[in-house]
Amino acid sequence: MKKIDKLVLRSFLGPFVLTLCIVVFIFLMRLISQYLNELVGKDIDFINYVKLLTYFSLITIPIALPLAVLLSSLMTFGNLGEFFELTAIKSAGISTWRAMRSVMVVVMCITLFSFWYNNEVAPWANLKGYSLLYDIKTAKATLNIKEGIFYNDLPGYNIKVDKKFPAPNERSLKGLVIYRHPTNDYNAGNREVILADSGLMYTIHDKAYLVFELYNGNQYSESAQSGGAYSSADNRQFTRSHFGHYKMVVSLESFGLKRTDETQFQYHEYMKDAVELRRVADSLKKEYKKSRDGLFTQSKQYFSYAFRAETLPKQTAPKYGKWVDSLLKKKPIISASEKEQIVATALNQAQNVKSYAESNKTYISEKGKAWYRYDLEMHHKYTQAVSCFVMFLLGAPLGAIIKKGGFGIPVLVSVLFFILSYVLTLQGDKWAKDGLVVVPIGAWFSNAILLLVGFYFADRAMKDSRLFDKDIYVIWLEKIKKKWDNGAVLKKWRKDKTIYSN
Repeated sequence: MKKIDKLVLRSFLGPFVLTLCIVVFIFLMRLISQYLNELVGKDIDFINYVKLLTYFSLITIPIALPLAVLLSSLMTFGNLGEFFELTAIKSAGISTWRAMRSVMVVVMCITLFSFWYNNEVAPWANLKGYSLLYDIKTAKATLNIKEGIFYNDLPGYNIKVDKKFPAPNERSLKGLVIYRHPTNDYNAGNREVILADSGLMYTIHDKAYLVFELYNGNQYSESAQSGGAYSSADNRQFTRSHFGHYKMVVSLESFGLKRTDETQFQYHEYMKDAVELRRVADSLKKEYKKSRDGLFTQSKQYFSYAFRAETLPKQTAPKYGKWVDSLLKKKPIISASEKEQIVATALNQAQNVKSYAESNKTYISEKGKAWYRYDLEMHHKYTQAVSCFVMFLLGAPLGAIIKKGGFGIPVLVSVLFFILSYVLTLQGDKWAKDGLVVVPIGAWFSNAILLLVGFYFADRAMKDSRLFDKDIYVIWLEKIKKKWDNGAVLKKWRKDKTIYSN
């Protein structure tokens, strides 16, 4: 490897690793802020939160790679241009393309790595991350009994506490009211009530059970006698008992994290690789075409063709001509009741045809959207990888033209082009999902547009264009102003000459 390649690579790899970490952190914070309300307040181990952040960090890498390549290439060649290193390279007879060659090889390797990552690691990370996120979202909040408010998140219990006094491993309670529903039937009424003057609340067996130690209280219960029913007042038995110390143990099985079978999430397109996506897309395509082509054949069952013998002409009826009109002009030999029945039957058949058409339209449309969605995700396995190389073609020439390094102008330009890429990708995906364009065009729309823009900037960089220099535009405006002033002077001279000649 030559010294020029080492110089450029050393200038590229440092900013690339740094910007990749920063971009992954930014995207991770965006995801956390999106689900923040559903993550806090849950009785979940710290390890599960670490796993969630790890999975989502892996998920954000395919999105962060193109932006990191764009920003680092801009910074690299911007720094080389700002400190006149790029000028020295060109003065030695080395072209800009030759200076970019080593970084281009590295970016090609990043592109291949990005495709492998999208196809192998990203589906696994999506499956693990989103299944864990679903389990955390569906987990109940931490047990939190507030003063003066009935708490009913414990299955079978309704609890109210007047005062709470914190302690190291337990809570001292004052004025407890507990409604117990052993069958979890809250509509059956409050048939078992416990009132206590004070008590203690703590957990045992690694927070698997909640214990209430109640002091100086009464227990009221109402039950039916043998063979009786609650609905009959004569069969009810009322019991009251006083206690000095009573221990009540409640299971906390409904709290905490319950892991769901991950196979329930494998149907989603984000959890599949390119081969699986192609197989599912092909099967959906066959089902879509089969449903669409069989629609006309299946709809024939909703139509009936019947003619009375008296109305048929004696001669053989032609396929085209006035036969239908002449048939309609003949006076039908039917009664009024038969006519009403025919009209009612025709109306019923028309409604059936309409309902059949609407349901099939919805079914075929949803089947087509599913086909487009899986096919689009399969193409994105390639487009996200190729976008790394496209971003390099944008960033390297722009850095050579702008000649500014650091995190100032390169960050601004990178964000603008990344937003443009994001908007173009969303627009292409929308066109593809709606069936307005074929899926390959919608999937590759953003890369195609940005590739043309990259070739334009590369051409400007090869010609040492001063595209972003302020002096160029100042001189250009002065030339226009000068031409305008000269034109006004010329018109005035011609006008004066005409006056003098007259």
